[in-house]
Amino acid sequence: MIDVDDLTFVYGKHTPVFEGFNWHVETGEAWAVIGPSGCGKTTLLVLLTGLRHPSGGSIRIAGEPVTRPRPETGLILQDHGLLPWATIRENARLGLKIREFYGPDGRHAPRGERLSRAAAEERVQRWLERLGIAGLAQKYPQQVSGGQRQRTAIARTLALEPDLLLMDEPFSALDAPTREDLQELTVELQHETGLTMVIVTHNIEEAVYLGRKILVLHEPPNREAHIVENPGAGQPGYRNSAAYLQQIETVRGLLGGRA
Repeated sequence: MIDVDDLTFVYGKHTPVFEGFNWHVETGEAWAVIGPSGCGKTTLLVLLTGLRHPSGGSIRIAGEPVTRPRPETGLILQDHGLLPWATIRENARLGLKIREFYGPDGRHAPRGERLSRAAAEERVQRWLERLGIAGLAQKYPQQVSGGQRQRTAIARTLALEPDLLLMDEPFSALDAPTREDLQELTVELQHETGLTMVIVTHNIEEAVYLGRKILVLHEPPNREAHIVENPGAGQPGYRNSAAYLQQIETVRGLLGGRA
């Protein structure tokens, strides 16, 4: 699904963030990316989106070089990215509305049949119901909680039926109970849809709960992919297991006590 080959990336004349870096993600895998501040976590995600380009090497997704944002990639950010003047339903439908404007051109939307307005509305409604926010459809973002705003952002993204989901610190601004609730929801959705998922986080516990594989980055330049296999991630009861606590200590050790 994702092939990062001999990647080099540098901002201006600074130390390269990545130098000769290689990483591979299989279709359907759930990855967490963690490391200290300034290590390149968000930079890697931005490179995967196609919003920035490597200084050297290449990135391919589904066999195609990433030269621009691809319509099959979904992105969820920490700040939700909702329009304050639009209702929850309108925000959830925004991506499909943009695709309706451009049509299935292969650049702004996947190639294939044009989605009718009725089909788009039905798809949005289905996700609003699945995410438990259908009753809030006519409210505005400022009228709902942070967790409900993030659920809206998730609905907007999943309504586009992406094959790759990228998440950048999506739950860091939420209180602990809401964060754990959305972590569990994310695991459920990833299992249901079979999405390939990459989530960037600075939280060790979150990385270990969500990522069946964990990519640990260090201070630049990153030349080697340090990977922790974490097959228990997302399983029922995992958060309360000895294996979970052991993996937290493993990742903490790799980070030198930092994240």
